[in-house]
Amino acid sequence: VKLNTNENPYPPSPRVMEAVRAVPPHALQRYPQPMADAFRAAASRVLGVPQDAILAGNGSDDILTIATRTFLDPGGTLAYPEPTYSLYPVLARLQDARVVTVPWGSGWSLPIDALVATGARAIYLANPNAPTGTRVPASAVEALARAFDGVLLVDEAYVDFADENCLDLALRLPNVVISRTMSKSYSLAGVRFGFSVARPELVREMAKVKDSYNCDALSIAAAAAAISDQDYARSTWSKIRAERSRLTSALEARGWSVLPSQANFVFATVPGHRARTVHSALKAAGVLVRYFDVPGIDDKLRITVGTPEDTDALVAALSTIP
Repeated sequence: VKLNTNENPYPPSPRVMEAVRAVPPHALQRYPQPMADAFRAAASRVLGVPQDAILAGNGSDDILTIATRTFLDPGGTLAYPEPTYSLYPVLARLQDARVVTVPWGSGWSLPIDALVATGARAIYLANPNAPTGTRVPASAVEALARAFDGVLLVDEAYVDFADENCLDLALRLPNVVISRTMSKSYSLAGVRFGFSVARPELVREMAKVKDSYNCDALSIAAAAAAISDQDYARSTWSKIRAERSRLTSALEARGWSVLPSQANFVFATVPGHRARTVHSALKAAGVLVRYFDVPGIDDKLRITVGTPEDTDALVAALSTIP
């Protein structure tokens, strides 16, 4: 039972497999579209944003890499609230940039003044955040963007499981970039496809530093088909939200404390500071969850929301742990 890497437990839309099977042989012998135009056209229709405001990437990690190369010079500073996605400092180090972290505010609120005071050239904000699953209101994100004179990247990898997004900020404000992935909400972790939305002038700058052909023909076809089938995608999101509530209730019934989640996972405190022990015992029972051996969150486990059967297996395994 794999509940440790936040994949969608449901298969992708049937249209995805149809689209992949329909890719003609010549599309494999030739280089793919440099800007993934087929996907950009589909995403433009679905999201209601201009096609030239979209940049495609090899997963949202590629988008984050492109953004870091575009907006951070060697010696520049990247700031973000901590804890958050562990790739951010890795990308900064690869760019020979500095990292300044700021603790989250009370109740996982956004520390706007502290982030601006870092003097950073870029701020990365995972929203909903990983590993906590908590969400910052769009109004607070806008307040940060307006107070900051650098680039604010809002990493919305989990936003389709949330009640609100910041997409409109990327078009209204000149310094906001939205990053999204097709891995979680569209069940395409295996094809590696992500994208960003920003004002066209920012997209043009990001396009200058991306790899020439960073998305292959099969992934472009799959991603375009997936984002076009919103009815199917939304049906899986609804099931995951419902199961998220059931999983939360099941853990709380065992005395665990669970943060309110807006993602496809929950972040829960294990009673008695036994997170490491419970993680190991679950693994031995064939149930994989995520443990972070990091001060401040080493009493917690992150658990992906799976199918109802996955939740049942998790609860059954927990009941066997002394």
